[in-house]
Amino acid sequence: MKIDIGLVALQYFTLLFSLCVHEAAHAAMADARGDSTARFLGRVTLDPRKHADPLGTVILPLLSIVSGFSFLFGWAKPVPFNPLNLKNRKLDPVWIALAGPGSNLVIAVICALVMRVLIVLAVNDYISEDLFQALGLVFGQLILVNVVLILFNMIPVPPLDGHYLLKYFLPPNLEDVLERIGPFGIIIAIVVARPWLDFAMDPVLRALQYLSIGGLV
Repeated sequence: MKIDIGLVALQYFTLLFSLCVHEAAHAAMADARGDSTARFLGRVTLDPRKHADPLGTVILPLLSIVSGFSFLFGWAKPVPFNPLNLKNRKLDPVWIALAGPGSNLVIAVICALVMRVLIVLAVNDYISEDLFQALGLVFGQLILVNVVLILFNMIPVPPLDGHYLLKYFLPPNLEDVLERIGPFGIIIAIVVARPWLDFAMDPVLRALQYLSIGGLV
């Protein structure tokens, strides 16, 4: 099997950038809600050395690229926070959790709008076809990676972000049950990721595609 090194590098570095934004957003939100633990640990940064997890940031993404897996996803080291320092111990963990996928949504929407501008420029011959294709590949990959990160991280098992949202609505006895899943959470998430992404990717990408080209073609 022939491997396109350039494409591998593009896929991996767009994922790495998106993961760093995701984790920095968690850290910044935790700091804003009253806990400075992540800030003191240097996590309010885009420096990948502060966020990288050997399995989720390096091994699994590269294996998925090389093996031709349909979706490229991964994770970084969880951002720690002390609930005792938060302004609202019940609600603030939800805001901290949603800050990560929220940052990925912002990236995806911005990239879709940039694609819209690029299409207008290309149609009016302000940029060359080669430049349009190169930039389109980069921003298209950013859209795809960030949508996958949003959907993967919203799977409601610990330690993924979605479990904080589910936990908010659970009674205390079921909160404990959810937390006990923790040691097996990533395994569960990897197992359910493919059918979940197959189900949810298409409508989200269609919405972003409409944002990119709606009314232009």
